[in-house]
Amino acid sequence: MEKQGLLGNKVVAQVGIIVRDIEATARAYAEFFGMEMPSINWTDVPEKACTEYRGKPTNARAKLAFMNMGSLQLELIEPDEHPSTWREYLNEHGEGVHHIAFFVQGMKEKIELMSSQGMPLVQKGEYTGGRYAYMDTFPQLKVMLELLEND
Repeated sequence: MEKQGLLGNKVVAQVGIIVRDIEATARAYAEFFGMEMPSINWTDVPEKACTEYRGKPTNARAKLAFMNMGSLQLELIEPDEHPSTWREYLNEHGEGVHHIAFFVQGMKEKIELMSSQGMPLVQKGEYTGGRYAYMDTFPQLKVMLELLEND
C-alpha cells in the first residue's frame, strides 16, 4: 500500500521560471519547441490578488506566460519591483527555476500542515478561479513548492 504524502498529490502541474525579459524568453521557448508564442498577461491588481509576502500585504505584480507542455505547464514569470518571492529570487539568484507546483484541495489545511513540518508560507494570493501559496521547502526539497487550488 502506498503512503499518503503531505499534499495528497504527487503529480507535478507546473514548473515556474523567473526571467528578466519575458517576451524574449517566451519567444525563445516558442521557437525551440515549435509552438505558438504564448500570450503574456499581468497578474491581477493588488486589490483583487490580495497578495501577501512574508506575512504582509504587497503591491507586487508580475508578467506571466504559460506554455502547456503535455503533462505539465511551464510558467514564465517576470516580476515587477515590489517585494515578492519572485523579486527576491531574481535579486538573489538571477534567472532560473523558482518553483514546482501541485494542485491541492484544502489550501488552508495544507499550509498549516506544511508549516508545522518546518515548511513555512512565503507568499500567497488569489487569481481568477482560485488561489496559490508558495511554501519554503528549499531546505528539505531544494526547490520551492507552489500549492494551487482552483474553485
